[in-house]
Amino acid sequence: MREGVTLRAAVRADLIAHARADAPNECCGLLIGGGGVIDGCVRARNLHPAPATRYILDPAIHIATRRQLRGTRREVIGCYHSHPAAAAVPSETDVAEAHYPEFVWLIVSLSDVRAPDIAAYRFDNGRFSPLAVVPAA
Repeated sequence: MREGVTLRAAVRADLIAHARADAPNECCGLLIGGGGVIDGCVRARNLHPAPATRYILDPAIHIATRRQLRGTRREVIGCYHSHPAAAAVPSETDVAEAHYPEFVWLIVSLSDVRAPDIAAYRFDNGRFSPLAVVPAA
């Protein structure tokens, strides 16, 4: 059985809403939680000059979120971005620009606008490995 992550339904809905709101550009943000459960997300500005196919997560949001979570049982456990017209599979650019092997990397695909797809990955040794996404209330 492959490693997995639990994704709360409200977070899933917010991720999809963010991707739709920012389309045709890629959206991005942080995943919040602990113990393998994603129970929140923080939307970030995409600072990349070519946001239709690339993203740069605003580092000020990352720093502010980590500060806000200090002293709680929650932490930044990953990040997400969207693929407005492509599958929820890491691109060559995603691989080249990935860091933080401890992170959950989540991709929201809008390639089928009626049925958005979300996939999660772990990045280690220069490659992404898929994680099971377990839905939860």
